[in-house]
Amino acid sequence: MGEEQKETQKDVDQVEALTQALDMEKKRSEEYLMRLKYAQADIENLKKRYERQMGEVKKYCTEPLIIELLDVVDELELAVKAGRSSDSAEAVVQGVEMTLKKLMKVLEDQGVSPIESVGKPFDPSKHNAVAKIEKEGEEGCNIAEEVRKGYTMREKVIRPSVVKVVVKPSKSQEEMNSDEQC
Repeated sequence: MGEEQKETQKDVDQVEALTQALDMEKKRSEEYLMRLKYAQADIENLKKRYERQMGEVKKYCTEPLIIELLDVVDELELAVKAGRSSDSAEAVVQGVEMTLKKLMKVLEDQGVSPIESVGKPFDPSKHNAVAKIEKEGEEGCNIAEEVRKGYTMREKVIRPSVVKVVVKPSKSQEEMNSDEQC
């Protein structure tokens, strides 16, 4: 064997080694691709299962609240029945007051609470002013009357209070003219 044949044999051996290494890498690559496809399928299945479960949760998440409200409905029906059979309005009023207390308790259990407004400073994030009352000696902008009660749910305003506010009287036209002359 000559030098040239040894060199050729060496090249052939090197090509075979590289071909084997390439085949091994192809197999590993195919295995990784298969694992990736399985992982993607698992993710899709998890996503579908999560969406189904969220749908069920959304569908029935208010069930405990509805059950409590049904008790309130029962009491209101009893109040109406008592009102029709009784000549006394006082009994009906007492029944409605008891039912209102129960309803407020249900709301409180859900984290709902009324916004205290009357006598407090006006806060546009909690109050919606529908009228202003001008009053001498008034500093700032305070709430004089609550037209409709507002509510928060766990610190978030879910319905602002509708209020009337007391403000300092605005300057009349004569006062504004006299101020301009100074």
